[in-house]
Amino acid sequence: MAKIKKGDLVQVITGAKQERGGDRGKQGKVLRVFPDTNRVLVEGINRVTKHTKVGQSQRGTKTGGIEVVEAPIHISNVALVDPTTKKPTRVGFRLDTVEKDGRTKTVHIRVSKATGKDI
Repeated sequence: MAKIKKGDLVQVITGAKQERGGDRGKQGKVLRVFPDTNRVLVEGINRVTKHTKVGQSQRGTKTGGIEVVEAPIHISNVALVDPTTKKPTRVGFRLDTVEKDGRTKTVHIRVSKATGKDI
């Protein structure tokens, strides 16, 4: 069970402050989750400059140069934002039963620890 999933709104809770050029306090949408390395790619967070080698495409246009892209950040450095309060919160789980096609199935539902509401 993942506490943070693709499409969630998260906030950076560690690192340098924004006054010093860091990302702490910024919020962004999760673009991708890397469960094997416990990292997430967040929109607008941890932007790095990447130098790519100059080459030519099939049509003869030049490629390469300097581009700014997002780099993955460790999952422990971000917190899920509660949709009701718009503040970072811890995530818990609660069991619930769902009936579908005459069968009952137990599912885990993510719950905000601060408010107790479903996420």
